[in-house]
Amino acid sequence: MIRNGHGVAGGTERQGPGGRHAVRVWCDGCYDMVHYGHSNQLRQARAMGDYLIVGVHTDDDITLTVDGQDTYEEVKQSGRYRECKRTQGVSTTDLVGRMLLVTKAHHSSQEMSSEYREYADSFGKCPGGRNPWTGVSQFLQTSQKIIQFASGKEPQPGETVIYVAGAFDLFHIGHVDFLEKVHGLAERPYVIAGLHFDQEVNHYKGKNYPIMNLHERTLSVLACRYVSEVVIGAPYAVTAELLDHFKVDLVCHGKTEIMPDKDGSDPYQEPKRRGIFHQIDSGSDLTTDLIVQRIIKNRLEYEARNQKKEAKELAFLEAMRWQEAQPERESDGAF
Repeated sequence: MIRNGHGVAGGTERQGPGGRHAVRVWCDGCYDMVHYGHSNQLRQARAMGDYLIVGVHTDDDITLTVDGQDTYEEVKQSGRYRECKRTQGVSTTDLVGRMLLVTKAHHSSQEMSSEYREYADSFGKCPGGRNPWTGVSQFLQTSQKIIQFASGKEPQPGETVIYVAGAFDLFHIGHVDFLEKVHGLAERPYVIAGLHFDQEVNHYKGKNYPIMNLHERTLSVLACRYVSEVVIGAPYAVTAELLDHFKVDLVCHGKTEIMPDKDGSDPYQEPKRRGIFHQIDSGSDLTTDLIVQRIIKNRLEYEARNQKKEAKELAFLEAMRWQEAQPERESDGAF
């Protein structure tokens, strides 16, 4: 899924560039409800070597062993441990909260609503306090974030320009399956994804959709290897001007219902008139709605899990601080 994050299939490569021994990188996590923060971690990890292996835990992130030891202690002692920089402004906890609260506060960068702030201060909070990894944070878009995810490539002669449009909210495996099918329509595809404005998505989806705002959805889609370019805030109707501007050869849509435009017209009438419209069956039945329904159904279970996870991480933080303080205390004569 991640751009620039894939290596040779099968895990058998042994040599890096120039014939040197390949550097194989391991990273692991829960990766529950994968978002662009996870994609950024994998991007950083992939840049540390030639081949990336990802381990997925059966449940919550494992930071401590059963006897209370640091899970990564052995690799730290051998000098083989590296940390990826955390992507600020996104967490699974935050996304879950948006689904449960059914508010639209996340659609803008304005002050959080009192309801959302109350959630941010209390959701899943364990009795011992809050740690910096599990808490709720606000996303701030920067040009550097986009540059890190973007391919930076323009369509070349001989490439087939394919346009798709939608919300791509909570970017998930159903979206990836669809984009993979679209990518496979041409020998040399250049896939452009048009992302609708938050207000547009809310108009045809209702409730508190989209769960992720436009800037967050942009990074999620850019991280996909099948996408070459993203139109940030694409018009709902695929117009002649859009098709001509990007020199589009094909326009694709999934099997989800096509909602009419505000004037009642078909948003795909122009590509249909040109004979370049295709409907693609991704083969996946996973939708954003289904993910939200799962979260709502299992709210109490998730809150309990989050409290347990946070308590564990706080204990780990305290242990780290205690260990770091030992050399200083000993030098001061404190035992």
